[in-house]
Amino acid sequence: MRAGLREFLIFGVKEARACIFAGTFLALLLLSRQLPLGDLPRYDFLFLAAVLLQVVLLATRVKTLDEVLVLCAFHAVGMGLELFKTSPAVGSWSYPEPAFFKLGTVPLYSGFMYAAVASYMCQAWRIFRLELRDYPSYWLSAPLAAAIYGNFFAHHYGPDLRWWLIGAVFVVFGRTTVCFTVTEPRRRMPLVLSFALIGFFIWVAENIATFFGAWVYPQQSHAWQPVDWRIMSSWFLLTIISFILVADLKHVRERMRG
Repeated sequence: MRAGLREFLIFGVKEARACIFAGTFLALLLLSRQLPLGDLPRYDFLFLAAVLLQVVLLATRVKTLDEVLVLCAFHAVGMGLELFKTSPAVGSWSYPEPAFFKLGTVPLYSGFMYAAVASYMCQAWRIFRLELRDYPSYWLSAPLAAAIYGNFFAHHYGPDLRWWLIGAVFVVFGRTTVCFTVTEPRRRMPLVLSFALIGFFIWVAENIATFFGAWVYPQQSHAWQPVDWRIMSSWFLLTIISFILVADLKHVRERMRG
């Protein structure tokens, strides 16, 4: 029991270490309302702080250049989704505060919220020495990721296929396990379960972020209320996109280096 408790505590410390960018970014979001920013809009402060944080993490070798490049890719993927979802024709959510660094009505800092998920995955992969067993063919995983991403756009004009896609995830990744090391023994868990856990914690972080005005859903326009729990299905699917991109990019880089 004592050994199990020790391993659990070390697991928590390593998880916190893997969340260094996401956790720091969330802390800046919470503190930004209390800091004397003068004429600098809060959203612009968050964008500049996120860029500076990436430079610091790269300079101190907490992150590698490859990981920063992956984050840039996720920033672009996230901004594409943000521009569509916040358009007047869709209006899934909005950013109520002013900003100079923005595209359309979307502040550039928002892309770092997607990059934070990729940052966690890249860090966790290295810290826990992740290894995938029975990972599906890239001919299955890549089209699945594309279909999931496309459904975020297409369901506004046709049927929402998210539950079919979730079913496809269980079919494609049902046999896949992720092996990791906390202390000595190698542990394993179903990969789909890890998707669900990450999606849940992102949903918790989203409730905190919307409470502090990071963005606003239509039902929160007059007074804050918890984010609908059904949004977890979207985060579950977005987590899968992130994971597939990270896994596939790692595979491509290893082949190039080989």
